[in-house]
Amino acid sequence: MNNTAGTELRSLREHPFDLLRELERRSKVALTGADADEDINVDEWVGIGIRLGEERFVIARDEIAEVLMVPSTITRVPGGKAWMNGLANIRGRLLPVVDLKAFLGSGVTTTGRATRVLVTNIDEYSVGILVDEVFGFRRFVEREYSSKIPGMAMRGEAYLTGSYRRGIESWPVLSMTCLQESPEFRQAAESQVSI
Repeated sequence: MNNTAGTELRSLREHPFDLLRELERRSKVALTGADADEDINVDEWVGIGIRLGEERFVIARDEIAEVLMVPSTITRVPGGKAWMNGLANIRGRLLPVVDLKAFLGSGVTTTGRATRVLVTNIDEYSVGILVDEVFGFRRFVEREYSSKIPGMAMRGEAYLTGSYRRGIESWPVLSMTCLQESPEFRQAAESQVSI
């Protein structure tokens, strides 16, 4: 099928793949502001949208290995900080589970239907990050990125690497690499444990 700018969507009704391709092309034209006749080749940044409390963030797709339902059993680790929920057995592998909202000083995450655990894909060890909600993939183009760190209610500015803005929506980029490499995050045990 020929995908010209003048292609009528009705004419593609019997060809679903071509219809999707034309819709994608039109979306890219709208995003970039390009001329409708141009061949659009846009590099996209893809992240996973999440919610912590009332704030939304986006995490680079390659920093997350998988998204899980909250495990039914998380075993508390003696001497762990309050934000260290414990260990979960995920397919025979122990996964430390961290309450990210609690780590950032914004209270404990209340587990509900939308609550998820993001398994990080950083270095040699994975961590389960408890979040209030996952929105799915968010795609942005380069011109929507700003290295300016937006203000936020949580104390997480040290883990932000910029933000993407589309219209009135702002999506701060939360870096799992910065988080996992920070000394505060690596110190999950209380400094003094009473026996």
